Amino acid sequence: MRIDFGTVEITEYSKKLIAQILDSGRVSSGKYVREFEKKFAELVGVKEAVAVSTGTDADALALAVLYDFGANREDEIIIPALSFVATGNAVLQAGFKPVFVDVKRETFNIDPQLIEKAITPRTRAIMPVHLMGKPAQMQEISSLAKKHKLYVIEDAAEAHGAVYHGNNVGCLCDMGAFSLYVAHIITTVEGGIITTNNPEFAEILRSLRSHGRACKCESCVINTSSAHCPKRFKSNGSADIRFIFERIGFSAKMNELEAAVGLGNLQFYRDILDKRRDNLYYLMDKFRKFSSYMQTIEKENDEEIGPHAFPIVINEGAGFSRNSFVEFLASKGIDSRNLFTSMPTQCRGFAFLGYKPGDFPNAEYIGNNGLHIGVHQNLGKTECDYFIDMVNEFLEKYL
Repeated sequence: MRIDFGTVEITEYSKKLIAQILDSGRVSSGKYVREFEKKFAELVGVKEAVAVSTGTDADALALAVLYDFGANREDEIIIPALSFVATGNAVLQAGFKPVFVDVKRETFNIDPQLIEKAITPRTRAIMPVHLMGKPAQMQEISSLAKKHKLYVIEDAAEAHGAVYHGNNVGCLCDMGAFSLYVAHIITTVEGGIITTNNPEFAEILRSLRSHGRACKCESCVINTSSAHCPKRFKSNGSADIRFIFERIGFSAKMNELEAAVGLGNLQFYRDILDKRRDNLYYLMDKFRKFSSYMQTIEKENDEEIGPHAFPIVINEGAGFSRNSFVEFLASKGIDSRNLFTSMPTQCRGFAFLGYKPGDFPNAEYIGNNGLHIGVHQNLGKTECDYFIDMVNEFLEKYL
């Protein structure tokens, strides 16, 4: 049996849209991107969604909004030590300094009890990550942010469909940043999207994704239909508004072909989410019998986990290594990925920040001993049971 880590859904509807878009010759950001934004906002339950080219750009642009509200270059953003490296990269790309905080071993998410001592006069925001779709402790984080007058931006890259205290992830604070990468529940192949209930944030985001230009209407008539724009020469004398640049920006637009893939995904979102969540919760239940050797996350009463993947951490004293387990799974046709690393101490690119091994013991342990496998919608109980059987076989062979 073969269990791949991920899959991609490019529906017949998407294929028809792509053909129409190619025939029209209008492939840059236009009406289909705007349609996707509106539908994604409705899905999450927010007023605005702004589509961009990657999930990393979603993080970076959300952070760059803060410059319009008094932030300065090299101000600090608090993030968890454990995440996909994009989280730390985005902070630096936005011109800020990442300040890392260790995670809780049982949730993989930032430990709220460690955040306050990391706050300094230069701190501008906290960016918790809902790693593996497990919601971070947003009530505690939001209370700290309110106390210290900080912004909160959710890195919800893997958290499509996650729910916290009855509210969807992505609408719990100032902004939410999602990845739409090929392995995720909603995909545009490459892409990202930022959600917010603040129309001013959304307007700035539309400027930021297009080099910081003053042209930032919710729907651009020039891009969507080549119609006359009454605002084009009504600003700054006779200058074309499309070539007035109000802030330092990015080149991070989503194109029409990507939006077409996303619109097709949205048609079947609930089916995809339910299948993946059934797989995740089924594996979580079956996996508890291995708790002497390996751990996974648990579902709390006040949440639904976004079923991105099934994470596993090898316990201390288990009697085997992650690599031996991964190699065995691979020999049985089961694909896996490492469960990320401690960015400040296990990723060479962050060495200049001066952290040292041992500064983030939980993140470092997970970085050395964690992995995850797929729970995507093309899998079912047969594949899940096969994985559990192979774990049994591994433990019988190696212990």
